[in-house]
Amino acid sequence: MVAFGLVAVVATLSTGALTFREARTGILQQSQDSVIRLLRDRAGTLAPGLTVPPDSEDLTSFATRVAQADPSRKWRVLVTYHGLSATSVPHDPFAELTPALRTTATTETPTVFQRVTHAGHSSLVVGMPVMLASPNGERRASGLTVFLTVPQTDEESYVQALVAAVERATVPAVLLAVLLALLAARGVLRPVRKLRHATRRIAEGRFDTRLAVHGSDELADLSHTFNETAAALEGSIAELRRMEAKARRFAADVSHELRTPLAAMSVVTDILDEDAAGLDPDTAHAVRLISEETAHLARLVEDLMEISRFDAGAAALHLDEIDLAESVRRTLSSRAWQDTVTTQLPPPGALRGRVDPRRLDVIVANLVGNALRHGAPPVRLSLYGHQRPVPGGARGWAVIEVLDSGPGIPESVLPHIFDRFYKSDTARTRTEGSGLGLAITAENVHLHGGTIRAANHPVGGALITVELPLSQPDLEAWS
Repeated sequence: MVAFGLVAVVATLSTGALTFREARTGILQQSQDSVIRLLRDRAGTLAPGLTVPPDSEDLTSFATRVAQADPSRKWRVLVTYHGLSATSVPHDPFAELTPALRTTATTETPTVFQRVTHAGHSSLVVGMPVMLASPNGERRASGLTVFLTVPQTDEESYVQALVAAVERATVPAVLLAVLLALLAARGVLRPVRKLRHATRRIAEGRFDTRLAVHGSDELADLSHTFNETAAALEGSIAELRRMEAKARRFAADVSHELRTPLAAMSVVTDILDEDAAGLDPDTAHAVRLISEETAHLARLVEDLMEISRFDAGAAALHLDEIDLAESVRRTLSSRAWQDTVTTQLPPPGALRGRVDPRRLDVIVANLVGNALRHGAPPVRLSLYGHQRPVPGGARGWAVIEVLDSGPGIPESVLPHIFDRFYKSDTARTRTEGSGLGLAITAENVHLHGGTIRAANHPVGGALITVELPLSQPDLEAWS
């Protein structure tokens, strides 16, 4: 719009300037031609009756009679003849006459003129040698030169009026140009804004967004292309969602179907474990291997069932007001980790919050178990609370930190440590865990509205930090 307005302003001013110049030239040219023509006719009429050589009285009379040719009586005439001169106005210094114009008019035959500004006023000065007809028909110089001064008052008035007219026309033209720029910009920007809003809706996940196509210009082509892209994207997303839903349903169904036979297998392996001492070494080793693998498969199925509930949106919080430190102690005690885990916990009752006790137990158990399996003892667990500013006040948070004494986490692994089935050592195909422990931990933390992050401690070891809000009115109302 600004560029359009600037172009319109420049075009308007340029047109006005050119128009003014041409009109001014035309006015002055017309005035000049009229004066010269009248002067030439008047001098040619009076010259044959002049006595040659003339005296001062003859020159004065000639100058006066030439000046009378102007009906407005604005002419001032100077007549010279071989050093003798006379003016139509007594004692007129004829200051407008320049030496160059006097010399040119005296020595050359063509009529010469010059516009001169004197005392703040513009005048037209004309110099013309008077020619006489000879008996053989040729024209010869008489030695008489006539100089004429005409004030350009009327012409200046016309030019000033023209300037005012151009100025008056320029302002509406500029306003009209700005109005046209606004209309043009609006016509271009309206579909662009619609395209921006449609793109934003696509980014928000509303893939059924379409644009109305009007006309056949470039913007219409762009809208048509956008609609085709949105339709293709909607189809691709729908197909991906169908495939994802099928995959989730398949994993859930498989996990569900495996639970019953695995339960029976676990009972059998427990019995076999009890009798393994009485078997030969090879058979006992096979029995223990089957028992371990069955337990591993059972844990994997339980983890898959838990992940399926998260993916299906069926995971719910069952909030309760509990002592967080006591809950952490129970988790460590139930798994006999008191001797391998160093704790730094607040006093009993000092840190309470509304959380899901079962899911808090899963979070702590997965973090400590992962530190013991993949790090190195001793493992340190810290629990403390802090306040975080929020609009209108502050909110309490519980922080759980688990630090092991191992070599830490490779930098290339850190961004993927909470991914499902991610293995930092691709050559290792078997691990003690299911590969879903940290992913389930992250899902439980996010379900509480908290955050989890992994880093390497400056003094060594992997540090996992979990932050859980102590009060969750929104989550409590939802659950």
